[in-house]
Amino acid sequence: MRVATPRISLEIQRYRPEQEQEPILQAYEVEYHEDWVVLDAINHIKDHMDGSLSYRWSCRMGVCGSCGMMINGEPKLSCATFLRDYYPASIRVEPLANFPIERDLVIVLDDFMEKLTKVKPWILRDQEKPLSEGEYRQTPAELARYNQFTLCINCMLCYSACPVYALDPHFIGPAAIALAHRYNLDSRDQGGKWRQQVLSSEEGIWACTYVGTCSVVCPAHVDPAGAIQQAKLTTTLDWFRDVLLPWSGR
Repeated sequence: MRVATPRISLEIQRYRPEQEQEPILQAYEVEYHEDWVVLDAINHIKDHMDGSLSYRWSCRMGVCGSCGMMINGEPKLSCATFLRDYYPASIRVEPLANFPIERDLVIVLDDFMEKLTKVKPWILRDQEKPLSEGEYRQTPAELARYNQFTLCINCMLCYSACPVYALDPHFIGPAAIALAHRYNLDSRDQGGKWRQQVLSSEEGIWACTYVGTCSVVCPAHVDPAGAIQQAKLTTTLDWFRDVLLPWSGR
């Protein structure tokens, strides 16, 4: 006697602006495979059941950060979230929270990209030395200071989990601040003073109330909440030095 293949239901948010005024949930039932992740199921739906479904994905290895979605209300990478963690219950899949929806599971990235550019997440120098003088070298200890914060994959899960960003979209946000802190800690960089003006603004580090959900959901263990608190400490110490030791040349 043939045993029926187990199945699992996915409720996927659909939003096609030419058809719906508001997002709706559409149910799909697929075969359950223990080694499938949510992205596998969505790809199966796209390839075999409904080619109109829109979403982002690329590497399927937790590296590119493009397949972030709300899975049963939690921001997660769909390529790293297994069906077996929910089976036999149904799974609700929605676009990342706190972002405008372009179509179905596709969010608008403009605000994040603008904030990322604002903190200039690249090495800034007052003057580059000639190439003939060689590269800028670092010790292992200098690398260790900022290495953790280089791991960000720009998946934006932290923005979906952040209650401050949910209430105030002007907040620069966890990932952008963590990347700014990464370069401020880099011994080769000289742009700390410039970035500090951005980080110390009303939309910067002081808007963070340290709920810590950004670090909880981070798939790369960057700990953006820790970066923000370190940046607060650095900013405070710099302020005291400027006030108490103005002759120090800072």
